[in-house]
Amino acid sequence: METLAVDIEKVLRDKAGDKAKYVPRFVVAWLKHIIHQDEINQFFEQEGDTVGLPWLEDALKFLDLTLEPHFEENLPQPNDGKRYTFVSNHPLGGIDGVSLGAFLGRRYDSKIKYLVNDLLMNLHGLAPLCVGINKFGAQGHDFALQVDQAFHSDNHIIMFPADLCSRRQNGVIRDVPWKKTFITKSIETQRDVVPIYFEGRNSNFFYRLANVSKAMGIKFNIAMLFLVDEMFKNKGKTFGIKFGKPIAWQTFDSTKNPRQWAQFVQNKVYELQNIETK
Repeated sequence: METLAVDIEKVLRDKAGDKAKYVPRFVVAWLKHIIHQDEINQFFEQEGDTVGLPWLEDALKFLDLTLEPHFEENLPQPNDGKRYTFVSNHPLGGIDGVSLGAFLGRRYDSKIKYLVNDLLMNLHGLAPLCVGINKFGAQGHDFALQVDQAFHSDNHIIMFPADLCSRRQNGVIRDVPWKKTFITKSIETQRDVVPIYFEGRNSNFFYRLANVSKAMGIKFNIAMLFLVDEMFKNKGKTFGIKFGKPIAWQTFDSTKNPRQWAQFVQNKVYELQNIETK
């Protein structure tokens, strides 16, 4: 199998055609630096055709990450015969996904599936664990079918219902309001929902850039370009993960609509933030 490689110059040629030659060399060099092209390619070359949980474990080692789980007693037992939807806040936009996938994949014998930005489907090692969400085009029938198949499978589902990583508003770093899909599909497939709070934050630069872009009405998520750089800024750090008690799917009744129930679960996640650990 041909080793996946990040090639900014090829991306520019593919997207801009003949106009790519007019992009200043310093801009190309800057883009390579921001996405850490050399380091990322070194990891891809090292991994070769490794996929799934081993790929996630290697990514943790590559980033020198340490995880500190709290309240593991709240997690369902691996052999209870039930399927669950694990939902988490999304403070980092990369490390949190890799870390949760590795931790839960290890606990549940790799029986996990992410719902992720479909750009991540280009990562050969991650793709087998993912259902891609198209952020830039229309969501078609195939996508709805894939989501349906994932929820009806024997896999546990991992979701970041905010879709975007956390933003800072009025000095508080928090997810934007959560989407309701995890509620409707969990009811449909009778999956209890496990709330997770993942500790961590990105740089002040990232939050300022995201807020300025929003204020200027720029629809393209410029901050997303810097997520790899943010990931490398967090290299070598320790991150706490707090697990809440499963919420029975029957909880999500007609007293609230699915969007309101999604907000209810999001609030439960942030309640975990304030629970002290021993």
